[in-house]
Amino acid sequence: MDFVLTDVETRVLGALIEKDITTPDYYPLSLNALVNACNQRSNRDPVMDLDEDAVRDALQSLQEKRLAGPAGGADSRVTKYEHRLQEVFNFNRRETAVLCVLMLRGPQTPGELRGRTERLYRFEDLSDVQSTLQRLIEREPPLVVVLPRQPGTKEARYMHLLAGQD
Repeated sequence: MDFVLTDVETRVLGALIEKDITTPDYYPLSLNALVNACNQRSNRDPVMDLDEDAVRDALQSLQEKRLAGPAGGADSRVTKYEHRLQEVFNFNRRETAVLCVLMLRGPQTPGELRGRTERLYRFEDLSDVQSTLQRLIEREPPLVVVLPRQPGTKEARYMHLLAGQD
């Protein structure tokens, strides 16, 4: 992986992945729909207020990184955009769901991930989430990292590494 995503690129890519899975009838997304998805008030941390120019710039950069771009077979007057995560990383549905939630909501515990991926993929139990996280950690280069446990918490949180490790 020879790129590091910005916060805006991460949000745009995460929103494209989420909408691909949760609202396939409306996917790929127009620029306007993508701006709305990025600025959603629920299921986002942090909440952002991006304008069309910021999303357009992020799409351009993601296209250069081969992670997103205009959808093929344009049968519409409006350009629609899609992610290309599968072509770049060859993820299974579990990995896609976990990475998407980490991109949209920041670091999470396995329990939080299990609950928050419900619309994207239904994990049977916590061990399924943990094994998926482990596969993402073991990729070369790693795409997820375990964060040090915070004082007063029982569970460690996990963070995606597409935007680097800060």
